[in-house]
Formats: sequence, structure tokens, C-alpha cells
Amino acid sequence: MFGVMGARGRVRSPAADPLRAAAREADPPKEKLLKPSPEGHAASGTPAAGLSSVALARQRGLRGVLHILGPGLITGASDDDPSGIATYSQVGAQLGYGLLWTALFTFPLMTAVQEMCARIALQTGQGLGVSLRRRFPTWLVAAAVGTLVIANTINVGADLGAVAAGAGLLFGRIPAMVYVVLAAAAVLGFQLFSTYARLVTVFKWLTLALFAYVASLVLAHPDARSMLTGAVVPRLHPDATWIAALVAILGTTISPYLFFWQASTEVDELRAAGRKRRRVKDRELRAARIDVTVGMLFSQVVMFCIIATTAAVLHAHGRTGVETAQQAASALQPVAGRFAGILFAVGIVGTGLLAVPVLTASAAYAVREVAGFGGGLGLRPRYRPTFYGIICAATVVGVLLNALGFDPIRALFLTAVANGLVAPPLLALITVTAGDRRIMGDRVSGRLSRAGAWTATVVMAAAAIALLLTSIPW
Repeated sequence: MFGVMGARGRVRSPAADPLRAAAREADPPKEKLLKPSPEGHAASGTPAAGLSSVALARQRGLRGVLHILGPGLITGASDDDPSGIATYSQVGAQLGYGLLWTALFTFPLMTAVQEMCARIALQTGQGLGVSLRRRFPTWLVAAAVGTLVIANTINVGADLGAVAAGAGLLFGRIPAMVYVVLAAAAVLGFQLFSTYARLVTVFKWLTLALFAYVASLVLAHPDARSMLTGAVVPRLHPDATWIAALVAILGTTISPYLFFWQASTEVDELRAAGRKRRRVKDRELRAARIDVTVGMLFSQVVMFCIIATTAAVLHAHGRTGVETAQQAASALQPVAGRFAGILFAVGIVGTGLLAVPVLTASAAYAVREVAGFGGGLGLRPRYRPTFYGIICAATVVGVLLNALGFDPIRALFLTAVANGLVAPPLLALITVTAGDRRIMGDRVSGRLSRAGAWTATVVMAAAAIALLLTSIPW
């Protein structure tokens, strides 16, 4: 149940937790490893795997639909973290409606990628890192994961700083580090001591914060004709500013950490439900596909609203110098009203509190899968100290980056650009793995899905190369 794949595809048990092995401590019985969950439910609080089906949704109506939404919805919502909000705010303020079409363009691409990650996890019963190691050399996967961990940790610092700035707009300008420490302590404490069922339930509630940006767009009164034109007619301006904005958008919508989070949470669902199999069922794939599609659609609707809001309120009034989401929230108030600015700030805080645990956990999952030891948010910290130690370390480093004068707010846009540079090679590895019958059997990704993933890979690689070329002084 907790095994990993060997070099030639054999299932083997994971290595003992390094810290417990060093202390020569043996694991307790399996039932003591798990955090408690409601009887008959998966760790996320959704029906156990196999019950989360389209049929269930039809029987229970809206309630049934909400039940089958889990990893995909949370993945989509966490995609609109403060890094994304800052990126979209800058794009809207600087370029107006000019890149609004990217919301529609990236939707099928990111859906294909995340569905592919979910499919790999459901079919193999293993995290993404384990499956990649079956297909590629460990050093190559480890290099990709190492880059991911560095980017995630910087992003944690950036998001904690963004939460502090957003909280300052809402609750008063006390020292920002107070908010940083409070946010980090709350998130870390919840990850360590709360059940996974309650964790994911709270994650789902935090996604509601993103509706603040839909309300902000209504209050902004955008020009409908210009907005519609920008949404469906691509405007290409191959200069350094436009290319950097495009790479940042691609990097924050198709972010590497989301690949590992999607796959690992799918596996946690299976393990919590006690499912042990080699072949995923059709109904489970359909449920996962619905979950992913709804989550990615939600993410792109929010992206659309943020770009359109800042284009209507800031760009239209000549305020193109906005660099952060917090500046955007402050700038909205005199034009669109104080309530619009408050809603923008609420979204920053809510998405930051959602994104930080996703970032730290996805880093821990990725390292775990490459190193081959056990761990997961559904397991007790005392028995998996290495896994939770990575989460704690990433969180603490994020706090220290803020304490040492690191300006995380300005780094948000650069983080999105960095993700845009890291994602293409990782996407290529995932797409090849998803089409390998030795790993996926008869559940290989379809042609349409692989075409979407390869398109995302090529587009992101081309944009990254163009950015490097335009940044070099010739």
C-alpha cells in the first residue's frame, strides 16, 4: 500500500524514514500511522475512491458534484496564489486587455496536463516522482525536483509576504513580520496537528476567497466590447516586456508544483480509502476528469477577472506602474471604491493561506518520491518526521527570507517567470511517461490529452527561449 516502484517497475516498500532509521525506531502498526478520518470517507472528506463517481453526482445533484470535487478544485484554486494575482495585476495594469486571451488559450493546456498527472497517479497508485523514476534516470528526476524545491521555497516566502501585506490593508499596519509569523504558524500548525480530512475541507472553503475577484470585476465596470475583443483576439507584440508577461502568465498557470500536488493528493485519496489495485476504473477517471476540468476552469475565470479588473481600473486611467497585488488593491479604492480594494485584499490573504501549504507539501511529496521514503499529509508527523521536516524547513526559510529583508512582493513576478523556465523540461518528462504502456498499461493518455501537453511544452519552451534572447544585450 505504501510501496514505491523499483528501477525496473517492481513495487517495493519505501525505505524507512531517515530520521527514525537513524534513531533505530520501528514503525507502529499501520492503523496508528494514519491520522483519523471520518468512517467510510477518504482522507479529504470526500467519499472513498470508487464511490466518487459521476453516478453519485447525478443521484445527489449539486451536493454530489461537490463531493467529487477534491484535488482538482484545490489545485486550480491554489494556482491563483499571490504570485498569480501579482502577475495578472501587472499584466492588466501594463498591457490592458492585450493578454486577456491567454485565459482561454491556457485553459485546455493546463487541463490536459493536470488530467495527465491525475491519470498517472490513479493508474499506478504512486506519486509523480516515482513514476518518472521508472521511465527516466534518477539523477534527471532529482535535478528537476531540486529546482522545484528551490522555486517552491522562494514562492513560500513571497506568498507569506503577500499575506502579510494583504492583512495590513485589511486589519491595520502593524509590523509585517507579525503577520508573516502568525500566518506561517497557523498554516504549519494545521498541517502538523489537524486531520487531513479537515485540512482539505478548509482548503475547499478557502477557494471561496477567489470569488472576491469576480465581484471586483463587476465593481470595476469594464468596457464590455474591449474586454470581449481582448478575450478572443490575440494581440502579439514580440518585445521584451510582452514576452516576459507571457512567460509569467504561462509559468503561473502551468506551475510545476501543481503537477506533484495533483498526483500526490490523488494517491492520498486512494490510500485513505484502502484501495490497492493496479488498474484504475473508468468511473474514477471520469470523476477525476470532472474534478480537474472544474478546478482549471475556476482558476482561469479568476485569472480573467483579475486581468480585466486591473485593465479597466488601472490601465485605462494611466496607472501602469503597479508591481504588486497589494498596490493593485490600494489603487482600486479611489477609482472603483473602497469595497473593491477590500475584496482584492481578501483574495490575496485567502489564496496565500491556501497556496503556502500546497507549496510546502508538494515539495515534500516530490522529495519523498525521489528519495524513496514514506510520508504524506494523511500520516502522523511523529512517525514520518522527514516528510514533515521538509514542510517545516520550507516554511521556516520562507519566514526567514522576509525577516532578512528579502522583498518577496517584488519576487512574485520573477517567480512566475522562473516557473515558466522550469516547466517545459518537466512537462516533457510527464508527457512521455503518460504515453508509456510499460507504466500505464492500457490507460495511456489519449492523443488529445498528449497533444495538449506537448503544445503546452512547446509554447512554454518557445516563450522562455524568446525571453532569454530578448534579455541578452546583442
